[in-house]
Amino acid sequence: MATQVQAVGSVGGRGQQPIQERAARTLPGVWMLVLGIVLLLLAILFFVLAGKNPGGANAAFVALGVLAILGGVFAVRGLTAVVPGRAHVVQLFGKYRGTIRESGLQWVNPFTNRIAVSTRIRNQESALVKVNDADGNPIEIAAVIVWQVADTAHAVYSVDDYARFVAVQSETAVRHIASRYPYDNRGTEVLSLRDNAEEITTQLTSEVGNRVVPAGVHVIETRLTRLSYAPEIAQAMLRQQQASAVVGARQRIVEGAVGMVRLALQRLEDEGVVELDEERKAAMVSNLLVVLCSEQATQQVVNTGSLYQ
Repeated sequence: MATQVQAVGSVGGRGQQPIQERAARTLPGVWMLVLGIVLLLLAILFFVLAGKNPGGANAAFVALGVLAILGGVFAVRGLTAVVPGRAHVVQLFGKYRGTIRESGLQWVNPFTNRIAVSTRIRNQESALVKVNDADGNPIEIAAVIVWQVADTAHAVYSVDDYARFVAVQSETAVRHIASRYPYDNRGTEVLSLRDNAEEITTQLTSEVGNRVVPAGVHVIETRLTRLSYAPEIAQAMLRQQQASAVVGARQRIVEGAVGMVRLALQRLEDEGVVELDEERKAAMVSNLLVVLCSEQATQQVVNTGSLYQ
């Protein structure tokens, strides 16, 4: 991962070290604001005095007024208001000079360019994409990615648009994860998208996080927001699921019916209620299974003859 960050994060020439975020040098902005206001007021005073004192003193007061204006503009120009949840990347003549993260009014070199970068937590909802799962069935899947800028230097200098970069890489990771696993495990122990949501989202978080490291982004959480078969096979897969459910229900019914018949025969034999030969046992088993496994109510038939008639 470190190799990948260095390869993508390098800015400038070949072999240059990647830019890492560091704190920019700042001064308290309130005091610089006061200084700027004072200098601008002094400039006004000097110009007033220049108008009242003609001659050589006039030129001196004008020069002092000009210098005061330049000093005031210099002080005010370097003020930067940093709000919570937003950082400012400081750049001087094309070189990175640090990042301002401390909120409040800060002052930096007025010749620098300050690039605002949001460090708030964001939700990135991927587009609904159609992809084939591990079994080759077309499915529709979408996810929401919760992320935050962790390294402002990488976010600004390593990629063109870090928000767009996260969107593209998130969609790529969703497609890759969806193609590695089947939609349904169908009763097996294989991981599936529908039956193992926690494991799938954990892997998705890891993969998206690895993909967006070059942009200085930290992935907090991912969740699948949409998972379904594609419309063209949805009906067929629904019938398949219904058939699987019917088969599973039938299997449980038969297992229960066999257990009840075994218990009935055992109780009759243990308590000596009646002695049945193998043929009559087979007939009794057949009748009980029909009664227990039938979906419709059976009709009672009273045998008025003997057991063998």
